[in-house]
Amino acid sequence: MPEQQSIEYKSSWHEEYLDWICGFANAQGGKIYIGKDDNGNVVDIANYKDLMEKIPNKVKNLLGITVEVNLLQEDGKHYIEIVVQSYSVPISLRGKYYYRSGSVKQELTGAALNEFLLKRAGFTWDDVIDERATFDDIDEATVKKYLRKADEIGRLPDSDRLSTPELLEKLRLAQDRKLKRAAIVLFGKDPGKFYPNTFVKIGKFEDDDFTIRFQEVEEGNIIQVLDKILRTLDYKFLIRNISFEGMNRVETLEYPIPALREMLLNALIHRNYMGAPTQIRIYDNKLTAWNHGTLPEGITLDKLSKSHSSYPRNPILAEACFKGGYIDSWGSGIMKIMNSCKATGLPSPIFEEDGGGFIVKLFKDRFTEEQLQKLGLNERQIKAVLYVKRKGKITNSEYQTLNSVARRWATVELADLVNKDIMENIGYGAGSYYELIAQ
Repeated sequence: MPEQQSIEYKSSWHEEYLDWICGFANAQGGKIYIGKDDNGNVVDIANYKDLMEKIPNKVKNLLGITVEVNLLQEDGKHYIEIVVQSYSVPISLRGKYYYRSGSVKQELTGAALNEFLLKRAGFTWDDVIDERATFDDIDEATVKKYLRKADEIGRLPDSDRLSTPELLEKLRLAQDRKLKRAAIVLFGKDPGKFYPNTFVKIGKFEDDDFTIRFQEVEEGNIIQVLDKILRTLDYKFLIRNISFEGMNRVETLEYPIPALREMLLNALIHRNYMGAPTQIRIYDNKLTAWNHGTLPEGITLDKLSKSHSSYPRNPILAEACFKGGYIDSWGSGIMKIMNSCKATGLPSPIFEEDGGGFIVKLFKDRFTEEQLQKLGLNERQIKAVLYVKRKGKITNSEYQTLNSVARRWATVELADLVNKDIMENIGYGAGSYYELIAQ
């Protein structure tokens, strides 16, 4: 059996492997095999008798937990199985916390450690009371706007009769007349006074990803920032496409409003507010939104494009946004982004975990290098598509020269591009060539 999230192989024992035991205990548990190579083959350990006593004692003394240590044998060779259970309380090793994620061990620090410890204590970041805040820090105009939208959607009946403290108690944003963090980021006059990285950075970039043309910073609570960003994108960053329906002039943004709105709500509601600020980057052919905080346990990138349950990082905040009509249901935002892009003829968006966060990428052009990689094209085919974007067409002989391949191989790879609805073959015989299919 190959190594996986719950299985780790080590050819011999070293005390540093206590880190791995700590990581398994803080995650879903797992097994470590001492005396096996990376492929799971037994390599034998000569000092197994000593290790059978040493390992459980080290674990108990340094981590404060017990593990099951079993001596096993295969073809006359000995190896040890260490079975680690998952613990509901945080487990540390010499003051450090480790976590098993996928097939790697990570040391938890900073915002990730804070989030982990809160979770183990039965809290989420947004559910914590902030003793510094009072109801004077709540923006009444934002509350009224929220109530108007909630009234339209009908998910918060009779809320217009409630005072602001009563409303926040009903939404679980306050407790015993004390404000929770969720109340401050959703309705606060100045959330940045309490949590410095609540702002959102917006930048227009060159395609080199480093050169910035101009930028803006938007601050405020979630409801304010959502409106501010959509206006800023409309007025300063995005182009309006103009068309006509009969005698009527129709203007539409280059990216669909529903996709932008869901992308922003996803970033603002599900972000790690103890981490870096949300960042929106606009390029000539794509727009990306990154927020700090990786996907929750149980959700993978593959599951995002299908119907899935939701495990919001900030459930109190998400519930309040649902009742206010800002989101329809947990887990549906990604599908809305995808469907909006499809309905307007844009390429499928890309969702990735990146730099300790989650990024959404919207595209205007389906023939970008990222999109072509997603379609499974090899480097030669991608080079040919980009060549056609510049030159307008490519012949079989030009493909051969461009990629230093024989005619037969060029024919096979060009035919594959045709089968994938990326190119079409124009003409016959020596005069034939290939063009990109109109988008």
